[in-house]
Amino acid sequence: MRPLDPLSSIKTKLGVLIVSAVGVTVVAIVIGVRIGSPKWLTGGLAAILALGMVQFLARGMTSPLREMAAAARDMARGDYTRRVSASSRDEVGELGRAFNKMAADLAEVDRMRKDLVANVSHELRTPISALQAVLENMIDGVEPPDPATLQTMLTQVERLGRLVSQLLDLSRLESGAIPIDVRPFEVGTLLEQAAAEFKLGSQRASDKNVRLDVILPEAGLTATGDAERVHQVVANLLDNAVRHSPEGGVVGLTATEDDGGVRIEVRDEGPGIPEGERERIFERFYRSDSARAGGGSGLGLAIARWIVDMHGGEIKAENADPSGCRVVVRLPR
Repeated sequence: MRPLDPLSSIKTKLGVLIVSAVGVTVVAIVIGVRIGSPKWLTGGLAAILALGMVQFLARGMTSPLREMAAAARDMARGDYTRRVSASSRDEVGELGRAFNKMAADLAEVDRMRKDLVANVSHELRTPISALQAVLENMIDGVEPPDPATLQTMLTQVERLGRLVSQLLDLSRLESGAIPIDVRPFEVGTLLEQAAAEFKLGSQRASDKNVRLDVILPEAGLTATGDAERVHQVVANLLDNAVRHSPEGGVVGLTATEDDGGVRIEVRDEGPGIPEGERERIFERFYRSDSARAGGGSGLGLAIARWIVDMHGGEIKAENADPSGCRVVVRLPR
């Protein structure tokens, strides 16, 4: 029971506490004098009643602090599930609510840390195991060092290199170590460069016979930001679209003016994304069930979101009509 919880200030609570203790003391002394009890007995009873009143009222004021102290000890041991009661409206209640939010944030960070370690270990183990198996076979003479075998090893090394580069980029973005060179840039030129590099360098698109359909914006459409980083966003989205496209599919890349900003859209003809996963695909290492078969590290979209957020823009995934996925990026003009 916390009778002082409705009060919104700890100063008011302390005032009520003092007035209540003094009032109980005065009443006890008056009653003792009227009934003619000895002064020492009246004074003792008044002190006991005053202390009892203080304990009754102060319990609700200090219990959240005791709970926070116990929860902090548990959190120091790695238990982030503890929460404190924050029913009061005063400063202690605000502190309790802030403590609960901090505990929830720490629990989420701890979960992400564990997921990061597990996912990085898994992603690194796969190409390393493949390389180890091939090298052991070559050393034992089971397989000759022919061009096909060397090409397989090179593919695994390239996969490791991409993963390490993405992890480094994401770490720098999260720490703010990558400066953003904000200046106006031509959106059409950026899309042309991204499309040209994609057509020349995407082996996966060639293997799947995926065609890139680019609709360039009108001349003069500009956005404000770091053109190199926005180019990285478009490249990541194109790579992700090809990964989920069917054989002979079409990937669309467009840019238009949108409510005073610039809308860049990458569309594929893949299986689409369930509504409940459209936000989670931008988390580090998260891959939907349909995405697992296509490979990938699960970092490209996370990097894209960080870059877009740093530009003050917005990125989201939508299902295309009649099928597939459409990732929309909005940047300020």
